Amino acid sequence: MSDEELAKDLGLVSAMMIGIGTMVGAGIFVLPGIAAQRAGPIVVLSFIIGAFIAVFNALSVSELGTAMPKAGGAYYFINRSLGPAFGSISGLGDWLGLAFASAFYTIGFGQYLGELLELPSILFLNNVQVGAILAGLLFVGVNYIGAKETGGIQTIIVSLLLGILTIFAIVGWFSFEWSTVTGDGGLTPLGTAEILPATGLVFVSYLGYAKIATVAEEIKNPGRNLPIAIVGSVVIVGTLYTILVTLMLGIVPWPELDLDAPVAQAAEMAFPAAVAGAAATAMTLGALLATASSANASILASARINFAMGRDKIVTDWLNEIHPQYATPYRSIIVTGGMIILFVILLGRDVGLLAEAASVLHLIVFALLNLAVIVFRETDHPDYDPDFEVPLYPIVPILGATLSLGLIAFMEFWPQVIAVGFVVGALLWYMLYARRHTPVEGALGEYVRDRADEMPDAAVSAAEAASPDQTRPYRVMVPLSNPRTEETLLELAGTLAEERENGIVHAVHIVEVPDQTPLDRGAEQLDRIDTESEKQLQRARERMTDRDVEIETSTILSHRSFEEVFDSARRLKADKVVMGWGGGRPWGAGRAERPIDELTHDLPCDFLVLKDREFDPSKILIPTAGGPDSDLSAELARTLRSMVGAEISLLHVVDSPEEREDGEQFLADWAADHGFGDAVLRVDDSGEVERAIAEAADEHTLVLLGATERGLLSRLVNRSLTLDVVDQVDASVILAERPSDRSLRQRLFGRR
Repeated sequence: MSDEELAKDLGLVSAMMIGIGTMVGAGIFVLPGIAAQRAGPIVVLSFIIGAFIAVFNALSVSELGTAMPKAGGAYYFINRSLGPAFGSISGLGDWLGLAFASAFYTIGFGQYLGELLELPSILFLNNVQVGAILAGLLFVGVNYIGAKETGGIQTIIVSLLLGILTIFAIVGWFSFEWSTVTGDGGLTPLGTAEILPATGLVFVSYLGYAKIATVAEEIKNPGRNLPIAIVGSVVIVGTLYTILVTLMLGIVPWPELDLDAPVAQAAEMAFPAAVAGAAATAMTLGALLATASSANASILASARINFAMGRDKIVTDWLNEIHPQYATPYRSIIVTGGMIILFVILLGRDVGLLAEAASVLHLIVFALLNLAVIVFRETDHPDYDPDFEVPLYPIVPILGATLSLGLIAFMEFWPQVIAVGFVVGALLWYMLYARRHTPVEGALGEYVRDRADEMPDAAVSAAEAASPDQTRPYRVMVPLSNPRTEETLLELAGTLAEERENGIVHAVHIVEVPDQTPLDRGAEQLDRIDTESEKQLQRARERMTDRDVEIETSTILSHRSFEEVFDSARRLKADKVVMGWGGGRPWGAGRAERPIDELTHDLPCDFLVLKDREFDPSKILIPTAGGPDSDLSAELARTLRSMVGAEISLLHVVDSPEEREDGEQFLADWAADHGFGDAVLRVDDSGEVERAIAEAADEHTLVLLGATERGLLSRLVNRSLTLDVVDQVDASVILAERPSDRSLRQRLFGRR
C-alpha cells in the first residue's frame, strides 16, 4: 500500500506530542538507576550529551522529512540516497533496533507492574520477565487485530504524563539536597571516563523524534512546523530528563537508586508520608502508561518498515501478507513479536544491554541519515526539494554522523560486538539475497556510475559491486483501471516484454480512495477491494498465458491514482509504462505529466499512452521532426514490426515547397539511422502539420506520436498539437514520451 498525500490536520503541538510521547517512556522511568550505577551523579551530563547528539540528527531528519514527506522513515531516505546496500543496513537495523527497544520497554513495564502486583517466577524466568512477556503478548495482540491509539489519545497520554512528572518535579524540588547528589565521592566517584559509555546507554531515551518525520505529509506548514516539532521535542525531553534525573539524585543517593522503579522510589521519599504511597502508585501507573505507549508505537512502526523493505524487495514480501479480517500485516507483527519475546527471555535480566543494543543500532541508522542529506544535496537529486534546510551545511550533517558513530566507540564491549556483527550480517544479506531482487539503485551509485570517467577507479568499482544485480528484469508496467481497454494495454505490454529475454509485465491495480477517507480506513474495506482487484489481476494473468512472459501483479490503495502511476513506476524501476488515454485526464494536454509536476520532476521511465480505436498495429505511421520522443516511437515501431510484421510509414512536414528537398534528405537520413530502410517516406510541404498527419492517418491503423515539445505555459493557453491530432484521426494513437533533462525555461516556454 502506498504512502499518499493525507489531509494536513496535524498542528505544531500535535506533531510535537508524537515525538514527546514516544520518548517519555522507559528512558526516564527505568534507566536513571542503571545509568547512575555506571557513571555516578555525573550521569546527568550523559543525558545532556545524548540530547545534544540527537539535536544534530534531528536537524537532518527535519530536512529529509520536508524533502520527501511521502517516504515516512529512515529506511526510504537512506535506500534512495546511499543505495540498497546501506538501505539493507538501515532497514534491518531500524527493525531489529525497534525489537530491542520494544523488549526494553516491556521489561520496564514488567518492572513497574511488579510494584503493583505479585508476579510469579516461572522456570528460569524471573517475575519481571514474566510481566514483560505478558505485556509483549498484549501489545502484539493489539497490533495484530489493528487497534491503535489516535492522535487525541496520544495527546491525552502525553499531557497526563507531563502533568504527573511536573508535579513530581515541583515536590521533589523541596526535597532536593545538593549534598545527596555529591555524596562522599563528589560528582565523579567512578571517574569521567564513564560519561560517554553511559551516554550510549541512555541514548535509547531519544529515539522517538524521528517518528514525527513519518507523518510529515499530515503536518500543517511542514517547512516551519516539522523542524520545530522534531528539534523542539528533543529539547523539551532533554530538559525534562536533565531536571528529573538531577532531582532523583538529590533525593536518593545514587548508589541506592532503585534499578527497577527509580521514579516511584524517589516519589515515595519526596512526598509527605501521608500521600507517599499514593504518589508512588501514581508514578507507577504513569510508568506503565508510558512504557506501554512506547512499546505499542515501536511494534506498529516495525510493520511499516517491513512494508517499505518488502516493496523494494530487500526482504521477502511474504512478511507483508494482509490479514483477511483485520487488514493488518499479521506475519510481520508475529515475527517482530517473536523477536521481542526472545530478547526478553535471553536478555531480560540485563536491561542495560537491551537499551544499549537499541541505541547502537539506531546510532548507525542516524549516522547514515546524516550522510543521506549530503548525498542528496551533492548529487542534486531531482526529487529532493526540502522546505527546510539544515543550517551550516555541511557541518551539521557531518557532525551528526561523526558524533553518532563516535559514541559507539565509547560504548561497552557487547553493544560494539552487536554493531559490528549486525553490519556484517546486513551486508551479507544484501549480497546473498537482496542484491538479486531489489530494483532500486540509490542516488550515490547512479551519480558515481554516470561519471565513471571522472571518478577514481576504486569508487566506480565499489559502486558497481554494491549496485543491484544488473541482470534485473526488463519491466513493463501497466496501470489497470478500465476493463474495456486493459486487454489492449496488456497485449501491447506483453509484446514489448516478450521481445526481451528477461521481460516482465507488472500489472498494477490502483484503487482510488476519496480524499475524505484516510487510507488506513480505506484498508478496512480490504475484503471488497481484494475481490475486485483480484478479478482484474486474474484477467491480466490469463491474458499472458499464451505468451512466454512472466507477469507480476499488485494492488495499491491511493488518494491520487494518477500520481501513483509515477510513484509506482519509480518504486518498481519500470523501464516502460503502458497506460490508457482517458477523457479529461491530465495527459490529454500532450504530455504524460501533470502541469505542476513537470516543473519539478522528470519522468521516471519511457511512457506509452494509448488512445485505443480497435488496436491494430499492422500499418504504422510515424510523424517525426527528430527528438528523443520520436526515437522512442521508432523503437516501438521496430518492436511491432519484428513481432507482428507491421508496415512502417514515416512522415515529415516542412513549411514550404522550397524546403521539400531538405525535408526529404532529413527523412531519408532519419529512416536510415533508425533502421527503416524499407519504410514508405512521405514529405508534406504545406506547413500544416495537423492536416498532414490527419490525411496520412486515414491510410494507417496506428499513429505513433512523440510528445509535444511545446512548453507548459503555451499548452495551458492553447490546445497542443498532440491533443488536436488525437481527437481528429480515426486510427489508434500512441503518445510516446521519453525522460529528458529540461531547464526551467524549457519547462515553461518550450524548446526553441
